[in-house]
Amino acid sequence: MAATMKNVEEIRSRVILGEFGVKNVHTSDFPGNYPGYDDTWDMQKFQKNFRIDMVHLDESSMEFDMVGIDAAIANAFRRILLAEVPTMAIEKVFIYNNTSIVQDEVLAHRLGLIPIRADPRLFEYRNAGEEAAEEEGSEIDTIQLQLKIKCSRNPRASKESSDPRELYLNHMVYSRDIKWVPIGNQADVFADSSIGPVHDDILIAQLRPGQELDIVMHCVKGIGKDHAKFSPVATASYRLLPEITLLEQVEGENAERLKRCFSRGVIDLEDVNGRKVAKVVNSRLDTCSREVLRHDDLKKVVKLGRVRDHFIFTVESTGILPPDVLVTEAIKVLMAKCQRFLSELDSTDMK
Repeated sequence: MAATMKNVEEIRSRVILGEFGVKNVHTSDFPGNYPGYDDTWDMQKFQKNFRIDMVHLDESSMEFDMVGIDAAIANAFRRILLAEVPTMAIEKVFIYNNTSIVQDEVLAHRLGLIPIRADPRLFEYRNAGEEAAEEEGSEIDTIQLQLKIKCSRNPRASKESSDPRELYLNHMVYSRDIKWVPIGNQADVFADSSIGPVHDDILIAQLRPGQELDIVMHCVKGIGKDHAKFSPVATASYRLLPEITLLEQVEGENAERLKRCFSRGVIDLEDVNGRKVAKVVNSRLDTCSREVLRHDDLKKVVKLGRVRDHFIFTVESTGILPPDVLVTEAIKVLMAKCQRFLSELDSTDMK
């Protein structure tokens, strides 16, 4: 690649946002591509440069920075979070009675997508050879749930009322109506666990007097690659760290306009000798809208880019497991994949 030494480092480490396109989007720092640079992969160099910085963590979401890796590894980590961290979800639905207006197939689909609070690490995958005994399930691979509810008229309702909430009893079927039925010794093993739907306010169906549901459900262990209901995250995404560079001092009315071109908190105005001067405060908050490039006088004083090896990860859990546990489990899956690959290489060499 023909490039002067002055901008080689920029090509290697930055993605540049231009007015009509984005430059340097592909990784180019591979061995032998740039004279004078030793880009051979080195474990000690990787350990020195790689780091994870925790930015935010609560019971349902987390944000952290993963610095010093290639986009391929970051994307592999994201895909594992989405599709290869196992969870428990409703797989078999046995409908003994359904007189609601919701068809059996639709009802079963709705039930399958309800997140179930149960630690998948405490269960085994169900043996595919046991499919013949569909109604059977053991305490080590199956969770049994039951939904049994019937709608009736409220004898205490006012005759003048037209509100279904007052006229009927059990006319709204929510996830809170799903009850856990322990199998074998599960009542003792999971005595401290509250197995059941993560959220108790998910609407499943609406009933009218005389209509009822009598359903038994079996939850099994699975991964999102097989079905989206097993995905443990509502979203798992990353973005590159934005970098905003002011090429010259911007002051006065231009500084005010420059501030309005970016997200709140990115640009601030400071007083220098009685004049307002623009200053980059937190480029992390920028959405990279490139609004500033619409202004002919401002686009010449700003350089927009992204740091190629600095990934800002956002993980939002469905509530089945805490987000920090999901990240830990995803790392374990990635390590297992790497170990499996090395084992395959060794077995190939032996042949």
